[in-house]
Amino acid sequence: MKLIVGLGNPGIEYQFTPHNAGFLAIDRIASDLQVEVRNRQCRALTARVVIEDVPVLLAKPETYMNLSGLSVRELLQKNDGKPESDLIVIQDELDFPLGTLRIHTRRSSAGHNGIESIIGALDTQDFLRIRIGVAPEHKIAEGKEYLLAAMRKKDLEVLDGMLDTAEDAVRAILRDGPAAAMNRFNRRDTE
Repeated sequence: MKLIVGLGNPGIEYQFTPHNAGFLAIDRIASDLQVEVRNRQCRALTARVVIEDVPVLLAKPETYMNLSGLSVRELLQKNDGKPESDLIVIQDELDFPLGTLRIHTRRSSAGHNGIESIIGALDTQDFLRIRIGVAPEHKIAEGKEYLLAAMRKKDLEVLDGMLDTAEDAVRAILRDGPAAAMNRFNRRDTE
């Protein structure tokens, strides 16, 4: 079984913030499959689904971003999963412009507290990440305030399209494998 974890913070006040792009991606996948992510296990809300003929556990940790690793470790242990082959984490990425998406593995946290927590809890960087760009048009000095503030309507419209792209990336990983998915989604646009 594959474990697909979206990172975010629980609570209505965080629902439509840049830092909750991972939660929103899990919600989009679940909605398209007509399931609700509401079963509680291992400090997360979860749902079992099948995507591209692969059994999947969708998860949204309820530990808050900075402790996501606790939930991820428990979920992997409970489901006999291995980070390098069974884990896909969907995260926001302040280093990428809003409207971009990249798939990576074996990377540092790049300062992302949720990823740092997962790396620490699993003692490895070897897991797949779908990184959804959320950086604003104009670079800002204070990233934390931006990440936890409600998004503007025009930015939410861009993010909405990115949630579909994130779902496409999940399907490509499960159907074609990580390398093929990276080749497809990590291409630089040439304009």
